[in-house]
Amino acid sequence: MKLHDFALSGNAYKVRLFLGLIGQEVELASVDLLHGAHKHPDFLAINPRGQVPVLEDDDFRLGDSQAILVYLASRYAEAAWYPLDAISQGRIAHWLSFAANEVQHGVAQARLLRLFNRPGDLEAVQAKGRAALELLEAHLVRHAWLAQTETPTIADIAVYPYVAMAVEGGLELDSYRNLQAWFARLRALPGYQPLPSR
Repeated sequence: MKLHDFALSGNAYKVRLFLGLIGQEVELASVDLLHGAHKHPDFLAINPRGQVPVLEDDDFRLGDSQAILVYLASRYAEAAWYPLDAISQGRIAHWLSFAANEVQHGVAQARLLRLFNRPGDLEAVQAKGRAALELLEAHLVRHAWLAQTETPTIADIAVYPYVAMAVEGGLELDSYRNLQAWFARLRALPGYQPLPSR
C-alpha cells in the first residue's frame, strides 16, 4: 500500500492518522506541492484531479481523503470505525460532508492563506471557520464523538485535522472547551499520529 502524501496537508494527514490508528503499514510517497509536482503529467496520470492524498492498494487507486477513509475503514478496520447501520452511516456521511465543505472552506482555507501566503479574503474565510467551530462546539456539548457513537468513527478523523490546526489560520481555540476535550480524546487513542508542523 502506498500513500501519495504532502506532509503539511491536513487531508493527507487524516489518512496517515487513520492508518496509524488501525495499525496499517503504508509506504509514503511525498509529492512536492509547493513546486507544483501535483500538476506534473506523471502525477496527473495517478490522479487527474491533481490533488493529494492518493492511495494505491495493489491495482486500486483512490483520491480524496474522505473516500479513502471510507475505503480503509470498510476494508481494513474494525466495524466500529464505520458502522453499517443506516443511522450511523447517515451521521458519518453528514460529518464527511461537513469536513469537505464548512471545514475545508473555513478553517482549512484560512490556514492555507496564512501558512502559504496565498491570496484571498482572510477575514471572510475566518468568519466561515468560526461558524464551523461554533457548530462543532455545540454538538460536542452533548456527544463525545461526532457520529454519536460509543467510540470514534471516521467522522472524527475527517473533521479533526484542520480544526485542530485552526490557530495556523488565525483562529483561537482556547475558549472552545468541548473541542479541547474532543482533541484530548483523539490524541489519547493508541496509534495517534502527531499533527503536521512546519
